[in-house]
Amino acid sequence: MLIQRALLAGSALALACANAQAGNDTPKPGDTYIISRDGNQLFRGSHRIYDRMADGLVEVQYCGRSYFVRYATVAWTQLEVQQDYKVRVEFNRGKGWRPICDHPEEQVTLEDLGVQDDPRLVVQNDGSSVKRVNRFAVIREAFKTTDGDNAAKSYHGN
Repeated sequence: MLIQRALLAGSALALACANAQAGNDTPKPGDTYIISRDGNQLFRGSHRIYDRMADGLVEVQYCGRSYFVRYATVAWTQLEVQQDYKVRVEFNRGKGWRPICDHPEEQVTLEDLGVQDDPRLVVQNDGSSVKRVNRFAVIREAFKTTDGDNAAKSYHGN
């Protein structure tokens, strides 16, 4: 009996450590993903999509609702569909996945985002080849002062 309790306690400790190490990798209730499934509805892969803007994300709309995704997510979606897998936006309720939106690949493409690169390159580079405009850098450049020699001449100047 003492050995069984020790084994049970050890198993519980190992399970708790495994769950602690999983951290943010495991979907939590409330997370939204684009999920790819095969013809038998078996899970193939997923990409998380977000409700808030962050660095490296771009705003898109799936079924009339705004989300923020990586360029690589849009490219991956296109590649999964090319391989005859079904992709859709799904929401984790904590007790399973609930479909939110079918055919996200028809609603947002790389071309819609101004990206002409092959989707395989975008996925491989994690979208890093996409030129992003840093609006603060543009604003800083617009207000940058110039020295007297390079400044525009006024009406009264020579």
